[in-house]
Amino acid sequence: MTQTLPAEQHSAAPVDATRAWRLTKRGLHYLMLIALAAIFIAPFLILLSASLKPATQDVFSFPPDLIPRPPTIAAYVRAWTQIDFPLYLRNSFILVFATVPLTVIVCSLTAYPLALMRFPGRRLVFFALLASMFLPNEVMLIPLYLIVNSLGMINTFQGVILPDVLTVVGILMLIQAFTTVPRELSEAARIDGCGEWRIFWSVLLPVVRPTLAVVAIFGFINVWNDFLWPLVVLNDGSKYPVALGVAYLKGISGVDVRLLSAGAIIAIAPIVIFFVIMQRQVMEGAKGAVKG
Repeated sequence: MTQTLPAEQHSAAPVDATRAWRLTKRGLHYLMLIALAAIFIAPFLILLSASLKPATQDVFSFPPDLIPRPPTIAAYVRAWTQIDFPLYLRNSFILVFATVPLTVIVCSLTAYPLALMRFPGRRLVFFALLASMFLPNEVMLIPLYLIVNSLGMINTFQGVILPDVLTVVGILMLIQAFTTVPRELSEAARIDGCGEWRIFWSVLLPVVRPTLAVVAIFGFINVWNDFLWPLVVLNDGSKYPVALGVAYLKGISGVDVRLLSAGAIIAIAPIVIFFVIMQRQVMEGAKGAVKG
């Protein structure tokens, strides 16, 4: 004698299997994200741990001991007093506040015609921008130096700022952002009598504001971390940004890992604070840049 299962029990098994697979996939997804986060955070934690360790604790122990016993800020005090950190931080902020607004303006003005206008050579310009991304920064040092030297900007902040104003990544992000804006907005503005400049400034820029924020944040990080180009252009140590100033710590005390770690933490602290404050804009801009 055979019994037939109700239809509900037949359909329950596939539903349970699907739900289990979704939970498993979500769990694997979170595990992968946690592993990637640990890979990126680990160097910062090791740096922070080394800066807080006392002189009696080995910073090269294996496996790494991340807990300072006891924690001390002696390395931070030494780093702050042995080099002129306020001067170097001031120089970095001057470079950032001069470069980032120019970067946003120039990149948006470059991206707008490439995204929405049709003109001869448009594709050639676009592919030239893409090709420039494959060139290492070191390859451009000599041409950029010759240009800056011909303009009389050696050993000036202007010479450091000029090459950082135009970023290919920022242009490409804004091109993508402009192309995702409905054409009806610009067409309606054009019917109302707006010119190209008014459409660009009053209609499209407010729509792509999240992407502009991301370009500004990336520009901030790029200028703040720039080491090689200021080293080539600047001869006066009083004009060095903080990335170059921290290098003086190695010359002062040989290789003191605690001192160098403390100096590095001080140098990157503004970036971390700025990124934490602007993380919402980063996420919104990143979603807008890849949508379409």
